[in-house]
Formats: sequence, C-alpha cells, structure tokens
Amino acid sequence: MLPSKVAIIDDTELNLKLFNQLMKKFEACEVFCFQNSAEGLAWCIQNTPDLIIVDYMMPAPDGLEFIRRFRAEAPDGKDIPILMITANDQKEVRYKSLGVGANDFLTKPVDTSEFTARIKNMLALRESQKNLADRAAWLAGEVDKATMQIRAREKEIILRLSKATDYRDPETGAHILRMAHYARHIAVNLGLSLADQELILEAAPMHDIGKVGVPDHILLKPGKYEPEEFEIMKQHSRIGYEILAGSTASVLQAGAEIALTHHEKFDGTGYPDGLRGEAIPLFGRISAVADVFDALTSVRPYKAAWEIERAVELLRDEAGRHFDATCVDAFLANWENVLAIRGNIRDGVSIDDLL
Repeated sequence: MLPSKVAIIDDTELNLKLFNQLMKKFEACEVFCFQNSAEGLAWCIQNTPDLIIVDYMMPAPDGLEFIRRFRAEAPDGKDIPILMITANDQKEVRYKSLGVGANDFLTKPVDTSEFTARIKNMLALRESQKNLADRAAWLAGEVDKATMQIRAREKEIILRLSKATDYRDPETGAHILRMAHYARHIAVNLGLSLADQELILEAAPMHDIGKVGVPDHILLKPGKYEPEEFEIMKQHSRIGYEILAGSTASVLQAGAEIALTHHEKFDGTGYPDGLRGEAIPLFGRISAVADVFDALTSVRPYKAAWEIERAVELLRDEAGRHFDATCVDAFLANWENVLAIRGNIRDGVSIDDLL
C-alpha cells in the first residue's frame, strides 16, 4: 500500500517542525511541509494529498482562501480531508471555514494527544474514501465485462439466426456480411452515432431471416418469378419481422425493423406496407441501398452479377424513387471503403467464419 501523503501549510517555521515531528508517529505517511501558502496550494492542487493541515492566519492566501481554492481547483479537491488550525477565540473563523469546506479544527496551542487522535481519524476517513472508490471502480469494471459478455452472446445469437438463412441459400453468407458493412458505411457517412453505426452492423445480417419460411422451389428458382410466386417471396419480410419482433434486446428490435422495411421504396411502391419517404424507418432506408447494391453486383440463381458502374448508375437513377437520395449519396461517399468491403468479403464466406 502506498503511504498517505500529508501536506502541512503554516507560515511559522516552528509550527511546521512541531507538526512534522508529531506526524512521525504515523509510519505510513509521507509529509510535505510548506511555509509559503501559495506554494503549498499549488503543490496540493497538482498532487492530491490524502490530508491537508492548514493554518488560518497566513499571508495570502490565508487558510480560508486556501481551502476555497483547493476545493474548487484540485481534481479530487472535494474529497480530501482538511484540518484547520485556529486560535481559541476565532469561532467566527471556524464557522466560515466550515462554509468553505474544512472538515475539522485544532486550536492553538495544539494538544499533542488531540492532534494524534484527529489525524488518525481523518486518515482513516480518507482510507475509507479510497477503498470505496476502488470498490466502485472494480464494480464498474465488472459491469463492463458482464455487458461485453451479454453483447457477445447477442451477436452470436444474431449470427446463428442468420446462419439459418445461410443453410437455405448458400449465396447468402457473403451477401449478408457485405450488406451489413455497406449499411454501417452509410450510417457513418450520415453522421449517425457510434452506437447506431454498431447497431446497424449487428442487426442488418438479419434482414432476410424470413427467407426460412419461403419454399425452396421459389427461393432457389433459377429464373423470374411468376406473379403468384413473387407474392409468396414477398412474405419473407413479414416472416422475418414476426421472428424477431417482441424482443427486449435493442439489436433484435432493430433487426425486426430492418427485416420488415428493407423492401419498402421511397416513392411508396415497395412492400409489405407501401410506406413512403421518411415514414420508412431510417435503418430500413439504409438497408435498402446496401441490400440492392450487393444483390445487383452478386451472382444469383436467376442472373449474372452486374458491373459495379451499372449498379451505381441504377442507384443514382432510383434516388428519390426506390431509394432515399441522402442514403444513396452517403453510400457513394468515401467510395474506396465500399470497394474495400467488396474486396474483403468475397462469395463463399460463411457465417461460420465469424462464430
């Protein structure tokens, strides 16, 4: 255990020597004496002692001003015990001292037994404060670790849910990972908070979880859907929402919202609810851009991959119709990041790679 630091400020050299001698009874203390109160104040503000013993009657700053400034300017100034030395007939000074933050008093001439008892009590108080602070810091660390464990479990649950879709459609693994990173890229460029950036990254992989409810002969059909087949395919948005809705976990709530709304269109012609404009939740508008871009530039059973330039042209043409134009602009900003995502997450990547 580190020794307690005790600062003694008194403009009388004899008093400093006396107090310093009395402090030798406390072996676990390191004593710092100052005859100049301004120098003592500067040291105390910078070094955070465990106890301050300060005389009232000194050249500026006097004891009252010393306490006032220390309490206001020191990083932990409000918590440090301060013992004020006053004369017997200075009750008014004592009252003022209490008002500015003195914890206790000693009167001149100082009784050595009383000095020892009061110093012992005040050092014990400071030790209790430090132990409480250490305990609080430990508890905060434990809460942080527990929170990280919960978040890690939530992420694993999400990825395992997404893996269900991966089993149904082997092309989906790389798609959902790229799409999620594209979504975060958009969120970053829209200026969303770090919390929302991470939330959409974790929630977006669940956008097509509802495909577990789509029959294989439709999901994997290597051609254009018939109208009745497309109606069945569109149900995956609602199915995904129903799988995820009702959770108290924010990431599953966001996943439910994205699953339901990522096929809505800005002009109101999308599905399942025909929402228009900003009635579509922002995460849904972001996910629509990320999902369509990756779908266009990826191989599907029913089509070859588009060239990137052609996909970008479609995004620009559909801004304000299919897509929120601000989301398109955000996607196209810092384009090198989009290319890096596309290059780093190639087809064939499985959800297993992240578990």
